[in-house]
Amino acid sequence: MKGVLYLRVSTDEIRQDVENQREPLKKLAEALKIDIEREYIDYASGGNSNRPQFQQMLHDAKKHNFDIILIWALDRFSREGILNTLAYLKTLRQNHVALKSLQESWLDTRDEGIGELLIAIFSWVANQEKKRISERIKAGLKGKKNVGKRGKDKKVRRKGGYYLRYQKNPPSKK
Repeated sequence: MKGVLYLRVSTDEIRQDVENQREPLKKLAEALKIDIEREYIDYASGGNSNRPQFQQMLHDAKKHNFDIILIWALDRFSREGILNTLAYLKTLRQNHVALKSLQESWLDTRDEGIGELLIAIFSWVANQEKKRISERIKAGLKGKKNVGKRGKDKKVRRKGGYYLRYQKNPPSKK
């Protein structure tokens, strides 16, 4: 059986590297006697499909260049919610390409039945996590703004050898 790996980490996930996903997925492929033909790697949010390697993988799946996609977890595949994730899975199924997750052992689209219900639930969960991440980022930026810091402290001025950050309400001089 011909297979591929899809690996994704968000650009803001500093502590995570695709190696954390690659090696365990290679071992899974070996155990399942799947020949890995290619790896698709994206460093982007799973919140939308504008990921170059994701799009290439879907294109190659339509040409049936492989039989199965191995992923670390469903949220690595997509965080776009139920409808989009199910649409991707439907496209894969129509092209006779399966999806298997390492972390969610129930997620193996080679099997029919309860997997579809669980996929819908976990797609919703992945989308909710995306929303929580966005809310945390916005709250963090708002907190920085309230203390007068910019998101990445891009604008600093040098005066007398010191770097000064501009604050919204600088402290008054006494």
